[in-house]
Amino acid sequence: MKRYLLVAAALLLGTSGCKEYLDVNKNPSTPQVASSQVILPPMFAQMARGEFFDSRYAGSFIQNWAVTTAANVWDRQGYAASSDAGAEKWRSHYFGNGANLFLIMDDATATNRPTYSGIAKAIWAWSLQSTTDWHGDMIVKQVFEFGRYSFDFDSQEVAYAEAAKQANDALADLAKDDQVTPGTAARADLVYAGDRAKWTKFAYAVLARNANHISNKASYKPDDVIAFVDKSLASNADNFLVPHNGSNTDDSNFFGPLRNNLGTFRPAIFAMNLVNGTTMGAPDPRQTLLFNPSADGVYRAIAPAQGDPNASGTPAFIPTFWGGNTVALSGTGRGMFRDNAPYPIMTYGELQFIKAEAAFRKGDRATALTAYKNGINASFDLLNSLETDATKRVTAAQRTTYLASKAVAQTAADLTLSNIMLQKYIAMYGHGMLETWVDMRRFQYSADIYTGFAPPASLFPDNNGKTVQRVRPRFNSEYMWNATSLAKIGADKPDYHTVPMWFSQP
Repeated sequence: MKRYLLVAAALLLGTSGCKEYLDVNKNPSTPQVASSQVILPPMFAQMARGEFFDSRYAGSFIQNWAVTTAANVWDRQGYAASSDAGAEKWRSHYFGNGANLFLIMDDATATNRPTYSGIAKAIWAWSLQSTTDWHGDMIVKQVFEFGRYSFDFDSQEVAYAEAAKQANDALADLAKDDQVTPGTAARADLVYAGDRAKWTKFAYAVLARNANHISNKASYKPDDVIAFVDKSLASNADNFLVPHNGSNTDDSNFFGPLRNNLGTFRPAIFAMNLVNGTTMGAPDPRQTLLFNPSADGVYRAIAPAQGDPNASGTPAFIPTFWGGNTVALSGTGRGMFRDNAPYPIMTYGELQFIKAEAAFRKGDRATALTAYKNGINASFDLLNSLETDATKRVTAAQRTTYLASKAVAQTAADLTLSNIMLQKYIAMYGHGMLETWVDMRRFQYSADIYTGFAPPASLFPDNNGKTVQRVRPRFNSEYMWNATSLAKIGADKPDYHTVPMWFSQP
């Protein structure tokens, strides 16, 4: 069939006037090459999409929440076989963002607009980092090679090096003079409106994550981590927030009631105990910004894989994250779970906790304490800003009381790694689940750090008694079409998801 098509094409080329007929690439009504400002806006939706979809499962692993029915595979730290569930990050990295970012880089080079190239490289660096932290080994060196029918996997160490390289390349581009037409980048960039200074901070934030995740290795350098953080997000004004209109299911927050993706999820006991005073020694006013009480006024949570024992409609039934005592949708949601709420990809608070941990490991307790308290305050500010009902926001007096309570380390001498990581967990509840899971694996789910945390009593059968450490690559793109390469890294084994990550090992 291909031979006959080629002959027909050759005959057409030999006819008079055919050049104008076939040369559709130059038709302004049907452009075949899109410019950077056209390609860029959908990239933000893809960034949020990958995080949203897979955060449901990460939230179960780290016990942010659990499903109302018993024996859920994700609550048991398992996986759904022959399914793409848990692999949206993979799809977004290779398909949603993927080659589109390289098109932006190429167009930016051809038109001398390094701002666009810097933005694309910063997003690619972030995507490499977050995808390898979720899946482990991935395709790096052979990615997008034309004509290949299979692709070899690279180690996580290679992915980490490439993420750092791309972030540094982004910094170089963002420092160059630019020929961007005024207003063009501002319209295309839905997050930072073309502000190169903020994109520079974002690239440094990626480097901070990259350098801090290897805290168990001899090559870990806390001074580098601190330096990266100090050049990254300087306040909540620098937060990377992906906006949502909330007008329909296509432009709404994935965690809002309109899309109903959290309808069967409820707070897990571990997370609730961190804010109700059980674990931390004092109640946290952020509880009212994160959770909703049952009809009788009591805040309740469920144990992973055990489901909600309270019948729907009863006073003790646990409400959804949008409120209400039934599973029916409630208005437009609330706080970060609103239909039109922006989704935090990276925040100032997270970076301050990264700095606190690095300074603590270095032995600089004074710097660690300051960054730790900065992170807590940033969390209060962020959650208050996401709550549209002013009567539900945490007051200055409530915050002051909490900051002076036993839930917060008061002196540098009192500060512990557990203090830092527990407050970071609270600050990243409901949006930073993938990063929190990185932390938990670095500490191997230690109850000495994560006070009160315990893996589910009944782990998924394929775990063979081991905790989950990674998520299997995407089924439809890898297990269906790239199985030979998967077998080389052991991903064909049923317990592949329990193999420790490179970043978490010495």
